[in-house]
Amino acid sequence: MEEKTNTTLESIQQAAMQEFLDKGFQGASLRQIVKNAGVTTGAFYGYFSSKAALFNALVEPHAAALMGRFMEAQTTFAELPEQEQVENMGEVSGRCVRWMVDYICQHRDPVKLLICRAEGTSYEQFVHNMVEVEVDYTLRYMDVLRRLGRDVPELKRSLCHIIASGMFNGLFEIVIHDMPREQAVQDVEQLRRFYTGGWLKLMGE
Repeated sequence: MEEKTNTTLESIQQAAMQEFLDKGFQGASLRQIVKNAGVTTGAFYGYFSSKAALFNALVEPHAAALMGRFMEAQTTFAELPEQEQVENMGEVSGRCVRWMVDYICQHRDPVKLLICRAEGTSYEQFVHNMVEVEVDYTLRYMDVLRRLGRDVPELKRSLCHIIASGMFNGLFEIVIHDMPREQAVQDVEQLRRFYTGGWLKLMGE
């Protein structure tokens, strides 16, 4: 009985993954998911209360993993002594970005749902929320540099948002274009160098 139950759940999830990838959350048909899974509507509702609940089940572990690792990197860095922040900024951010590239490449389909197919769900602002966190910590780091005597100009939050948005949308091009891992690693590392150079220029270094 348990084996049959697991098989039914897997069938629903596999059918849903394909339907959501093909049509997005809003365009996906619950009727089609049930049909493709080869189960009854009643069987479906034994597992999920709605189409949204099914989408959430596919996406949530990956949203939590990506945002969790990102927040861990941000808070760990911010808790370093101020001089150590300056010395370790590139290494800490580089480790986080490399981890994210690996994770995206290992979980392409659910991450694609999260990034490209989530309109109409609670996840449609996922990248925006990540960008806002990045802006908050960037502005905080600029204050650290000023306290250490660096002549850092005042940069508007709107500009920091544009820059961070470009960086994160660039990162997620990996999944949008199904980029091979080797190419993804190379492109994102060069993208990170590009943005690092730009930040240094803006900060007067």
